[in-house]
Amino acid sequence: MTDTALAGATPSPEARPARTPRAGRPAAKPHGQWKVDGTTPLNPNEVWKQEDGGLSVRERIETIYSKGGFDSIDGTDLHGRFRWWGLYTQRKPGIDGGKTATLEPHELEDKYFMLRVRIDGGALTTEQLRVIGQISVDFARGSADITDRQNIQLHWIQVEDVPEIWRRLEAVDLSTTEACGDVPRVILGSPVAGIAKDEIIDPTPLIHEIADKFIGDPELANLPRKYKTAITGHPSQDVVHEINDCAFVGVVHPELGVGYDLWVGGALSTNPMLGKRLGAFVTPEQGAEVWHGVTQIFRDYGYRRMRTKARLKFLLADWGPEKFRQILEDEYLGYRLADGPAAPKPPTPGDHIGVHEQKDGRFFIGVAPTVGRLSGENLVRLADVLEAHGSQRLRTTPHQKLVVLDVPGDQVEPLIAELDALGLSARPSVFRRGTIACTGIEYCKLAIVETKVTAATAIAELERRLADLVEAGTLPDALSLHINGCPNSCARIQTADIGLKGMMLPVDGGDPAPGFQVHLGGGLASTSREEAGLGRTVRGLKVYVADLPDYVERVVRRFVADRAEGQSFAEWAHAADEEALQ
Repeated sequence: MTDTALAGATPSPEARPARTPRAGRPAAKPHGQWKVDGTTPLNPNEVWKQEDGGLSVRERIETIYSKGGFDSIDGTDLHGRFRWWGLYTQRKPGIDGGKTATLEPHELEDKYFMLRVRIDGGALTTEQLRVIGQISVDFARGSADITDRQNIQLHWIQVEDVPEIWRRLEAVDLSTTEACGDVPRVILGSPVAGIAKDEIIDPTPLIHEIADKFIGDPELANLPRKYKTAITGHPSQDVVHEINDCAFVGVVHPELGVGYDLWVGGALSTNPMLGKRLGAFVTPEQGAEVWHGVTQIFRDYGYRRMRTKARLKFLLADWGPEKFRQILEDEYLGYRLADGPAAPKPPTPGDHIGVHEQKDGRFFIGVAPTVGRLSGENLVRLADVLEAHGSQRLRTTPHQKLVVLDVPGDQVEPLIAELDALGLSARPSVFRRGTIACTGIEYCKLAIVETKVTAATAIAELERRLADLVEAGTLPDALSLHINGCPNSCARIQTADIGLKGMMLPVDGGDPAPGFQVHLGGGLASTSREEAGLGRTVRGLKVYVADLPDYVERVVRRFVADRAEGQSFAEWAHAADEEALQ
């Protein structure tokens, strides 16, 4: 976007010339807001985004880099524009986590890529699943991880193979377009959209409208930072809406009927902020236009000078919900949105694990892999198994799980048995159900500790060690354990019962060892809490990776012994003495 494109907009109070600062006080530095400060880039990242946008690199990948190989890739394309097409260089094997912050990106990276397949709403057909699985087998050494944003990530990708991968994906209506970068990322959607008996509104049309109109649109392909969307019409509020930049939650308006409650400005990372309700009711017909308005506000008013302050949450924190809504209505919509109600406390869990009847009489089955880790071979097998039992559709979830749709009643138990054989449990333990983990040091250049194997080991140990509590019926039905390899919180550590932030910990007389800072008592709206809250950190409460099962066992047993009747783990963790949490 140019200054000329912005010139026709109605000036807002924020766009008026600032008052002359008092003598002796330095003038405040501009934030780099296009509608306030103009579009002159204020950092190198903004320079290259304006010179040549991220979407343009696809042609060079297809015509130059895939033929010349990794060493032919321009540095700015490699570390910048490739992300607009779902590609990150992955971590070189064998680099210790203690070196993550001391080495340059080119020293950390391998000549292979992580490729993120964009799956808006998590919706897949078995044909699409089979294609992803075969791509994994053919080009990604069999790797496949379900993310907590409903994507599937592959590893060990070579740039030479990317055009063929795109050809295969696009032949079945999948893509990697804007799966990463300063763009509208994948749209989280309810995994039971259109099929759940208790659904308030089906968000599928809105998800499709936004994706079809705006994903890949050059006008929205240079945002200040990444921009995340979540849309659900299910009463379980199953898309972690409180930690998205823009979210729509299904509600019933007393006069206007079904629609959405609008949330803005949620994000975690190293400076976590929960999203805020704008108090606005959005009709289904208004949804795409409202999303576009919120996204344009971020583009035009978002802070671009410092990338550490460039997420929408910082703008909302400064403006507040009332001003944000006013700017949205006055400058971008041209009409007032109706005031609307908040969604009530969720009546059911939002991970959809287990067997549930659909509105058409068939069944959906939610299953848990171990922290989202699968393989290409098993994805292909899963497609075959589902089709053999009458299903041709499935969904990924924001909890690193899968939901199989349209299962005939007489096929439910036979299918569950075959899913178990693939490592997909419809009746998982509390710990397998509630544990998620980010990519970790195995592939991620930002990571400090290993996560996936650490999580799988902890799950197995806790299932064994706490079997007595299961037998006695005293283990809570739900307990979330989120394991992250660095401070950036891709695994949402601040919103877990037990959240673990990867770091290096001192060792007496030796080199530092991998471990975690512990967060306790966080959570999003669920059956046990009406609203989201961040976890509690206790000074000095850190645990080595090797001691993780010991710590979790200890704190869970203490909770079971000390809790008041009806008290959730999060309530107990926030109320307990620090000694009880050690």
